[in-house]
Amino acid sequence: CSKAGPVNPGGRGFMPIVPHHGTVMKISKDGKQLDVIASGLRAPNGIGVSPDGKIVTTGDNEGTFIPRCRLNWITAPGFYAGVNVGYGFGSSDWSAVPTASNKPKGLLAGGTLGYNWQTGAFVYGLEGDFDWSGVKGSATCAVSFTCETANTWLATFRGRAGYAIDRWLPYITAGGAYGNVKATSTIAALSTSTSKDKLGWTAGAGVEYAFLGNWTAKLEYLYVDLGSSDLGTAAVPNNVSFKENIVRAGLNYKF
Repeated sequence: CSKAGPVNPGGRGFMPIVPHHGTVMKISKDGKQLDVIASGLRAPNGIGVSPDGKIVTTGDNEGTFIPRCRLNWITAPGFYAGVNVGYGFGSSDWSAVPTASNKPKGLLAGGTLGYNWQTGAFVYGLEGDFDWSGVKGSATCAVSFTCETANTWLATFRGRAGYAIDRWLPYITAGGAYGNVKATSTIAALSTSTSKDKLGWTAGAGVEYAFLGNWTAKLEYLYVDLGSSDLGTAAVPNNVSFKENIVRAGLNYKF
């Protein structure tokens, strides 16, 4: 529903109402059809549908209509794009130096692209993102030696499934993760670094809120495991692992 026409000066009658003003609409159970139940209503304090299916209004018949209408989370399937920013923290072990257990942490930021479908209140889709990552950590691995693990960028490609409750969409998500892991060993002013792009998996959950038409905001948690591989920064084979927890916020626009 939308805003009705304002009251004429002096409180005598309403200004002309455009066709979409004061409209009650009903969404079909499968989420594919939107039907107009009534239009042209002049209810300054609200209009709606009662449990028995009757159209009801609240308040007097003058003033400016302030809508208080429940809206479906999404009206049609489609693409969306946005940005995200968050904080990551995790662990990284070096097999060549068992005492070198790093605790990488830092900021991440990047872009998001996805597509949603909806059946009734169930919303499901695909989502991908690519983030610059400043997540890194170091530990003393021997006398005068420092071992550092860093994640320089991270991408995920996931499925999502949620249940729409008015403007809210709680959801779960899981899929693949792909990122760059860099291992650096340092003694005095000398350092040796090796990096490798690694494929892993991710899973998590979040909640998204629809506002201002096509805009949505979300808060999300992801667990990422990029596995372990030999990064060769020691005299013997050195398998470096990388696991991470991510908490981030995002802003999306639905096209």
